[in-house]
Amino acid sequence: MTYDIIIIGAGLGGLTAGAKLAREGKKVLLLEQHDRPGGCATTFKRRDFTMEVGLHEMDGLHPRDMKKRIFQDLGVFDRVEFLAVPEFYRFINERFDLVIPHDPEEAKMILKSAFPGDEQGIDDYFHHVLNAKRVMIEYRNQPEKSVGQFLDEIISNEDLKLVLLGNLGYFHDDPYTLSWLYYLTAQGSYYGGRANFIKGGSQQLSNALSAIITENGGDVKLNSLVTTIDYDRKTPVGVSYEDVKGENRGTYSDQAKEIVVNAAVPNLAHTLLSKSDGKTLSEQIRQNRIGASLLTVYYGFNRSLTKVGNKHYSTFIYDASVRSQADILENNHSDFSTRSFTFVDYSQVDSALAPEGKSVGAACCVDYPSDWEELTREEYNRMKADVADVITDRCDKIIPGFRDAVEYMEVATSLSVKRFTLNPGGAAYGFAQNPGKPTGYLNALPANIHIASAWGKFGGGFSGSIIGGYMTAIDLLRKSHVKSGK
Repeated sequence: MTYDIIIIGAGLGGLTAGAKLAREGKKVLLLEQHDRPGGCATTFKRRDFTMEVGLHEMDGLHPRDMKKRIFQDLGVFDRVEFLAVPEFYRFINERFDLVIPHDPEEAKMILKSAFPGDEQGIDDYFHHVLNAKRVMIEYRNQPEKSVGQFLDEIISNEDLKLVLLGNLGYFHDDPYTLSWLYYLTAQGSYYGGRANFIKGGSQQLSNALSAIITENGGDVKLNSLVTTIDYDRKTPVGVSYEDVKGENRGTYSDQAKEIVVNAAVPNLAHTLLSKSDGKTLSEQIRQNRIGASLLTVYYGFNRSLTKVGNKHYSTFIYDASVRSQADILENNHSDFSTRSFTFVDYSQVDSALAPEGKSVGAACCVDYPSDWEELTREEYNRMKADVADVITDRCDKIIPGFRDAVEYMEVATSLSVKRFTLNPGGAAYGFAQNPGKPTGYLNALPANIHIASAWGKFGGGFSGSIIGGYMTAIDLLRKSHVKSGK
C-alpha cells in the first residue's frame, strides 16, 4: 500500500508527528515493534497496580510552553487529564534536607536561607534558568560549556550545587559533560511553569495520540518491526517490516514519499538505511556519545504512603559520599547501596494507578548495561532482587514504614530498557547532550527521511520528543505545500 508518510516507531515523537500529519489530511502509517504505543511513555499492569514506565513529572504546560500549544492544536486536553505536581522535589543528603518548590521566588528564599553567603550565585542561577532563550542568543558565538563549569563560576558552596542538581538524572549522568544551554532550557521549564503527571499514567497520552491518528484515517500497526528502508535506486521509497505476533505473522512492505524515523539513530545507520547512506550517517554520529540508561524499582503498596507519613512527590537521595558535583559521575557507577536515586510517590496526586486504599511508587537511578551484561540469567535475577532489597531498605530509612507497605516490587534494568525500546545501551534520552554536541548527522540523511525522536534536534525526555515530533510534522507540511505550489 502507498501512504503519504510512513513513521517508524510509536514513541512520543512519532505519535505527535503522526497525529499532526493525520489531522492535516495526510495518509499516515505508523509502525511500532512493541505491543503498545508510547515507547517510554507507557504503563504495564501487575496485580492491582498500573506501573508507570517513564513519567515522573512533565515540565511546563504554562502559557509560553510549546507543548501547551501542541496539545491544544491536537485536542489532547479533551482526552487527557494533567495533574499538577505539588512541588519540584525534596533533596536529601546527610547534610541537608530541603524541599524545592516550582515557584522560583520561593525556591530562592529557601536556598538563600540554607546557604547564606551564596545569595548572588543563587540569583545568577535563576536569572540564567528563567531566561534561557536570551542566554542562548547572548552566548551564540562563544564556546559551549558544561553546567558543572557554569555552577563552579557562580557558586562556592558544593552542597548548594548538589541541591540545584538534584534532578540531574532527568537529563544526564555528569554535570561536567552536560551542555549548560540544554540544561538551562529544560530546567527553566520546570521552574517557569510547574510540572504535571498524567492521570492514569503516560499510556493515556500515547493512546490519545494514537487514537487521533486512526480517527483521522491513519493506520497504527503494533507488533510490527521495521527491518529495512526500501530503495528505488538511491531514493528511499518505503519500508519492509515483520508482523512479529498474532495471526498475521509475516513480512510486509509499504511505500511512502516521506519517512519519519522515531527510532535510535545508530539503528537507522547500522540496520535500516542502505549501505552507502548508512556509512555516511555512521561517520557523522561517530563523535556523538550515547546517553546513560536508567534502573527502576516499581512498587505496589498495600496503602497510600501518605498513611505512613510521606509528604513529598519526588525525593532525590544523594549519598553522603557525594561531596561535590565532581563526585556525581563516579557515584553513578558505584554500588547500589550508595548510588544516588529518586523515589516518586504517585499517591501524592490522584494518579489513578491503584485501587482505592493502595498506591504505586518508583525508585529510579542512573544505570549502565556494563553493570549487568556479563551476568548469567540466574546471577542477573539474583542481582535484581538484591538491588530491590537494598533500595527498599534505603527508602525505609527515609520513610519509616515503607517496607511494611510493599505488596509488590519489580526491577527493570538498563537491559530492560534496551529490550523494549531497542535503544543502544538502553539509552533513555538518546544522544548525550554534551557541550558542542555535533549535529551534522541531521543533515546527512536522504532528503525524504526525517528524525522525530529523542535522538533528534530537540533532545530527549517527553518534552524534547513531543516538540521534535511536532516540528517534523510542520516541516513536512511546509514541504508538501511548496511542492504543490500552495
